[in-house]
Amino acid sequence: MLARCPILAAAAVVAWAWLAPAVAGEPPTPPPADGKAELVDVRRIWDQAPHNAFTDLVRHRDRWWCVFREGKGHVSSDGALRVITSADGVAWESAARLASDHEDLRDAKLTLTPDGRFMLSGAGALHKPAPHTHQSYAWFSEDGRAWGDALPVADPNYWLWRVTWHRGACYGVGYACGKEKGIRLYRSDDGRRFETLVERLQDQGYPNEASIVFQPDDTALCLLRRDPGNGLLGSARPPYREWEWKDAGRRIGGPNLVRLPDGRLVAAVRLYDGRARTALCRVDAASGRLDEWLALPSGGDTSYAGLVWHDGLIWVSYYSSHEGKTAIYLARVRIT
Repeated sequence: MLARCPILAAAAVVAWAWLAPAVAGEPPTPPPADGKAELVDVRRIWDQAPHNAFTDLVRHRDRWWCVFREGKGHVSSDGALRVITSADGVAWESAARLASDHEDLRDAKLTLTPDGRFMLSGAGALHKPAPHTHQSYAWFSEDGRAWGDALPVADPNYWLWRVTWHRGACYGVGYACGKEKGIRLYRSDDGRRFETLVERLQDQGYPNEASIVFQPDDTALCLLRRDPGNGLLGSARPPYREWEWKDAGRRIGGPNLVRLPDGRLVAAVRLYDGRARTALCRVDAASGRLDEWLALPSGGDTSYAGLVWHDGLIWVSYYSSHEGKTAIYLARVRIT
């Protein structure tokens, strides 16, 4: 099902994450015990293409910005990246469409650079013949509507799946596409030129999609998908070259990780336990375990979420086919 890399076989969930201000030497805020996750509302916000999927979400300059892939199907050669925007999360309009005539563009992620520009990252599955199968890219924009040229980043055939900015630098995990299995940790000062920080970050099973957040004491946490095994939660201290990994206790897809203002960690994932769904999970940083908190209205071809903390709610973009057509949804969730 997930054929963007030839050896991947299933679809999954994933964003811009709100990060609490980092203070050097300050320990992470102890998270409250338990709590509840309540669905406030959910709405379909886009379904104009035959297949609409793989989302991300940011809020910038008092507006919402959502990006996703449009194509004829989950796997098709015509994938393009659509950016839509809204002032209230209800009425949405197209802001941009990025396309290529020699590749299927997939899995776009939106972040904001330290100087306030939009950075869109994604990858292209190249049409044959080509010197390699996949290439990661970055695009930049001042206003979210006019985008610069696609800039090749990372290494050919390494899918730089999501990036996170911390203390002026950009970090992301790239996973190998093709016969090789393994992931690399990349770092960049400008989002354009990436260096390999860790050559073999993880190679147990087939590690691939990953999301990184940073704690207030600068500890990095990485939620990692593996196929077909359970996900992993990794942790590292600066300079992020030595990592410790813990079993998340369940198989996950398309991970996205966010740290709430009270210190709790919430992941958006696709769960693989007999019923396809996009779910929010509590994450225990000490044990690495994920505990399902809330299943969003979803099913079939679903997942890949964007997460934003705003006005006391988690805003979640995701895609699903539970209503027939594969479409883009926006949910608001209250965490107590």
